[in-house]
Amino acid sequence: MSVTEKLTARLPMIGDRVERKDVVAVVKLHGVITPNASPLGRGTINLAAVESALTRAFGHDRLKAVALLINSPGGAPTQSGLVAERIRQLADEKGVPVLAFAEDVAASGGYWLACAADEIYAHRTSMVGSIGVISGGFGFTGLLERFGVERRLHTAGANKSRLDPFSPEKPEDVEWLKKMHSQLHELFVGWVKERRGDRLGGGEDAGEDLFTGDVWLGVKALELGLIDGLGSLRQVISERYPDAEIAIAEPKKPLLARLGIGAPAAASALLDAVATKAAWSRFGL
Repeated sequence: MSVTEKLTARLPMIGDRVERKDVVAVVKLHGVITPNASPLGRGTINLAAVESALTRAFGHDRLKAVALLINSPGGAPTQSGLVAERIRQLADEKGVPVLAFAEDVAASGGYWLACAADEIYAHRTSMVGSIGVISGGFGFTGLLERFGVERRLHTAGANKSRLDPFSPEKPEDVEWLKKMHSQLHELFVGWVKERRGDRLGGGEDAGEDLFTGDVWLGVKALELGLIDGLGSLRQVISERYPDAEIAIAEPKKPLLARLGIGAPAAASALLDAVATKAAWSRFGL
């Protein structure tokens, strides 16, 4: 056989099928959960930011499972709910399992996202839980007086200016906020119980200790039934789907990121950075 014939024999013939591997698609959910769009698409989670990545992940051919790689201290409850519901909608449409993997933190809204998965895994040092509600702000009443600034606020409706940071705090406004927190907390607890069921410590009637806002390391979270196992994404996927390839589903980059332009320096950007840092610092990060 000539050299040409040998080379030709190795080429795939027309009609030959190239074996295609099964796919486990990975979506990274990293950052604070906020409705505020980031011009560079970095460090934030919201439905608009992750929609393209989710649709790409669930749109793979030969899809065996979707993995959520979560690293989030939480944030806006509505965006947490919207992203989680979108994940469940796509999972039900495609009929594929969803596995969540906690990295440093899957807390508060980050744990809300994790509960969208059928199974949750974490590293033994991951911080998991924080099933509660928090909000914060600042009061600037003394600051205005110090600089001789006059506050002019005009409203129609007795409660329109609730919790205005430039006005003295009112007890009735604080009471209203606490009621809102209680309602959101009930929704959070209900979601966790719906998704985790009898896997929670104590089953459906899990003790209130799970819902105090405490956070636990992965080992303890496993004991409490907040997660299903310990392990990293590649470790678990290689064991569960040894013949599948991992495909990272990246979101479409915002225009400024595609152009290589940084975010403009502005007071609002600085405040967002401070708020983001505060969210992470609650977990020592």
